[in-house]
Amino acid sequence: MSNLFHSALRVLLHLGFFGPLLLGIFDSSFLFLPFGNDLLVVALTARHHAGYLLYVISAAIGSTLGVLLLDLVARKLGEEGINRVAGSRRFEYLKRKVGQHGGKAILLGCLAPPPFPFTLAVMVNSALSYPRKRLVLTVAAGRAIRFLLLGALAIRFGRTILKIAGSAAFKNFMYVFTAICLTGSVLSIIKWTRKGYSSKASLPGQTAPEG
Repeated sequence: MSNLFHSALRVLLHLGFFGPLLLGIFDSSFLFLPFGNDLLVVALTARHHAGYLLYVISAAIGSTLGVLLLDLVARKLGEEGINRVAGSRRFEYLKRKVGQHGGKAILLGCLAPPPFPFTLAVMVNSALSYPRKRLVLTVAAGRAIRFLLLGALAIRFGRTILKIAGSAAFKNFMYVFTAICLTGSVLSIIKWTRKGYSSKASLPGQTAPEG
C-alpha cells in the first residue's frame, strides 16, 4: 500500500496541470475520492505558487467533465434507474429537494465537503431533465470558486502545509485514506456495474425466462 500510494502521488505531482484534470474527472464521476482533488491542488499550489490559476482551471475542467459523464449515464438510466442506485427513500428525499432547488443544490454540492451527496444530487438533477448546459456551467463555476479558495489558502500557508505533508503522522493518515478510497471506489464500480445490468434486463420488450 505504501509503494502504491507513493507511486500514485508521484505520478499526479509530475503530471503538473494534467494531474488535477485527470483526478477531477475520476473524483466527480464514479470513483470514491473525497478531498482527492482538493489535496492535490493544495499540494501543487503550495509547491509552485506561479501555477495557481492553471491548477484551479485544470481541476475545475476535470470536475466538470466528470459531472458530464455522470449526466450522460443518469439521463440514460432515468428516474427508475437512479431510484435503484440511491434507494427509494434517499431518492425521494433528493428528488423533493432537487425539484425545488436544483441549481442551488448543485452549487452547494460543488462547495460543500463530504458527506454531502454530490454525485447523487447531480444524477437526480439529470434524471429529472435539468438543463445540461445550466448544469455544466453551475458545476464549472462552483468548482472554480472552491479551488480558488483552496489555492489561496495553499499560497498563504504553503510552508506550513508542506511541513505537515512531510510528517510521519500525515503519511500514515494518507495510507489509511488511500485504502478507504480504493475500497470505496471498488464498491462503487461494482454497484454501478450491477445496476447497469439490472437496468438493461428491465428494458421494455425484455422479459425474464419462464421457470
